[in-house]
Amino acid sequence: MASSGGEWSAEQIDDYEALISTTDVELLKKAWRNEKASPEILPFEEALVKRAKEQIQLMEETVDDFEESGHDPLIVSLYQMDLDRVQFLLRSYLRVRLQKIEKFMFYIWKTDTYRNRLSIEEEKFTERCIRDMGKHLEETVLSKMPDNYQSVLKQSVISEEDDMVPEPQLDTFVVAKCERTTRPLYLDGSRQSAGFDSRDDHFQMVPGDLCILRYRPFQEELTSGNISLV
Repeated sequence: MASSGGEWSAEQIDDYEALISTTDVELLKKAWRNEKASPEILPFEEALVKRAKEQIQLMEETVDDFEESGHDPLIVSLYQMDLDRVQFLLRSYLRVRLQKIEKFMFYIWKTDTYRNRLSIEEEKFTERCIRDMGKHLEETVLSKMPDNYQSVLKQSVISEEDDMVPEPQLDTFVVAKCERTTRPLYLDGSRQSAGFDSRDDHFQMVPGDLCILRYRPFQEELTSGNISLV
């Protein structure tokens, strides 16, 4: 990337700084915060992650070029700090998602809505976790239990539902910040497409508002980008 003389031109530096503008960094930070604060796994930010990986590769090449061309160590350290920041955000975002998968693997796998939110790699990871967990429980516990109690998903064969499968607690309290004006929201999670009715348990958020409430009423507003979690 460096010029033939080992020095970067002003145009090259401007192009680089434009490329690593805070736009994608802020989007990645927001995705990480949303994922961390949300009780459920959110749709995978495939395009954003791809851009972040490309940005990291470019920044690594830039730091290497700067070091080889003898740039001021202070400048190199500043670029390295930018690189470290993006790497931290990306790793943290992916790590939070893997932690949720490990916690809710069985529920995610049986629920199409959540399963469709995984990346291809996450889907393979989930399948492998379920297989390994099932094998481990079978060898250490279930094989020693009575026949009626050897299910990984149910307490007994008479259980009608998978009552051994943990589910995301959607009534967890979260702090939400409004990015765009929301539609009317109701405390019970219901929606009103246009206008308000006579009920007194509704509210509407406008940009800049902060609200502490149960997560469930915020679900659609979060996925649509109208709000972000803090």
